[in-house]
Amino acid sequence: MAASSNRIMLGPLVAAIDQGTSSTRFLVFNAKTAELLSHHQVEIKQSFPKEGWVEEDPKEILQSVYECMDRTCEKMTQLNIDISNIKAVGVTNQRETTLVWDKETGEPLYNAIESNNQIIPYLFGCSTVERLINKTPGRNKNHLKTGLPISTYFSAVKLRWLMDNVEKVHEAVLSHRAMFGTVDSWLIWSLTGGKKGGVHCTDVTNASRTMLFNIHTMDWDPELCKYFDIPMEILPKVRSSSEIYGLMVSCLGDQSAALVGQMCFKDGQAKNTYGTGCFLLKNVGTKPVMSDHGLLTTVAYKLGRDKPACYALEGSVAIAGAVVPWLKNNLGIIQTSTELEQLAADVGTSYGCYFVPAFSGLYAPYWEPSARGIICGLTQFTNRSHLAFAALEAVCFQTREILDAMNQDSGIHLSQLQVDGGMTSNRLLMQLQADILCIPVVKPSMPETTALGAAMAAGAAEGVSVWSLNPEDLTEVTSEKFEPQINPEESELRYARWKKAVQRAMNWETTEPTSIFSSVPLGFYILGSMFMLIGAKYIAGQCESE
Repeated sequence: MAASSNRIMLGPLVAAIDQGTSSTRFLVFNAKTAELLSHHQVEIKQSFPKEGWVEEDPKEILQSVYECMDRTCEKMTQLNIDISNIKAVGVTNQRETTLVWDKETGEPLYNAIESNNQIIPYLFGCSTVERLINKTPGRNKNHLKTGLPISTYFSAVKLRWLMDNVEKVHEAVLSHRAMFGTVDSWLIWSLTGGKKGGVHCTDVTNASRTMLFNIHTMDWDPELCKYFDIPMEILPKVRSSSEIYGLMVSCLGDQSAALVGQMCFKDGQAKNTYGTGCFLLKNVGTKPVMSDHGLLTTVAYKLGRDKPACYALEGSVAIAGAVVPWLKNNLGIIQTSTELEQLAADVGTSYGCYFVPAFSGLYAPYWEPSARGIICGLTQFTNRSHLAFAALEAVCFQTREILDAMNQDSGIHLSQLQVDGGMTSNRLLMQLQADILCIPVVKPSMPETTALGAAMAAGAAEGVSVWSLNPEDLTEVTSEKFEPQINPEESELRYARWKKAVQRAMNWETTEPTSIFSSVPLGFYILGSMFMLIGAKYIAGQCESE
């Protein structure tokens, strides 16, 4: 009793489950100050059955959530913080990752197939994607209903592949035992009872990444489900991003959660998350803006059952932080990410070297799978420091391309860019980003904006109401601002050279079969040689007969 009386009372607390591709975390925030009080993280094992194919064990994902929750509560108890003050728990998750499980046994029917399996589409069978495209009038890969292109990146194609190729999934669908969901659905169903009455639901942000969801009607679309030949009965119920789902209270896809956590609630505000790749989202308000410049249209959030949905334009970069292990493991020019920053800072320029890290093609705004990585502008003077600088610039140039497309599509030019993610600890990168965009870059001092967004949505839900999202009530977050330090002319010159390098990287990998006759001069040479050989043998035979 004495110990409990000494516990620190901090007012209402809100927690968030942050389930990502490489780890799971549980974080607890003070609803009044947005202060992070405690957290725990568990790494997730990934399996790679084939090149470009990434899977995770759904049961391990769920177990990691339990472990993180237990360990965080232990840490809070050690700090004498009363865990009974946790009023709500929200979920944020890796989007597009696809799961199917048996609702009677509660067992997954296959591993979770991650979102980045689009890298090598033939692993899913070109027939899967091509068959779907062929069903589209004019073979148009873009869907106005979904705001997305037909791609193995999104859940519907993965689900279709599972139904076609995994016998357990096929049988469960036929016997009406299958449940489909992204990671949020699996966690919410499991944590609210599982096979004993668990809530099978998702939110609008995750649903909008499946290719089965109509972003205009805000519900599953019967025509899209028929198009993909997916029975609607296996789909979770679509809810808002901020309401009570049993024991869970909010749900947001990770990039939408970061947008909320950065408090980008006004039209034209944008955030960029620098992780393995980059994800740039721009709030466009309550009416969807369809892109003419290679971007995706997605649901940003819907913060309550009776609240309007807000939409966003989204652009993604495949290789951002992923360039660090490539430079370390493949080239051996650095040992740590800190060393990358130091090397680049030592020279302060790429000395005309440009690096396009299109290792598996280019994402937005090109969506060009045939592109491949290229380093150009090399001279005898170029060294590893210049290459390190070029690698950082590449992240910034790719962000600039997406931002230019967003400005054109939305008609609202960004005045500053909010940033988050692991790479934002690289101060040189942030300064380069401001220089290349010619606008300020703002980095919050509290880096956990994705989990914060999920916690905010949970605390603001009707029936909880411990976190106000009214602009005048939002806690002012301390941040660091990076102002542009070069003149716009220099920025434009460097950007123009980058665009030139990108063109060099295009159409490198083709699906056309190679043939010696694809080269006209070589073909004539070989044919000529064959005729000369045949002629020589003929003449030799004639001479012998005489």
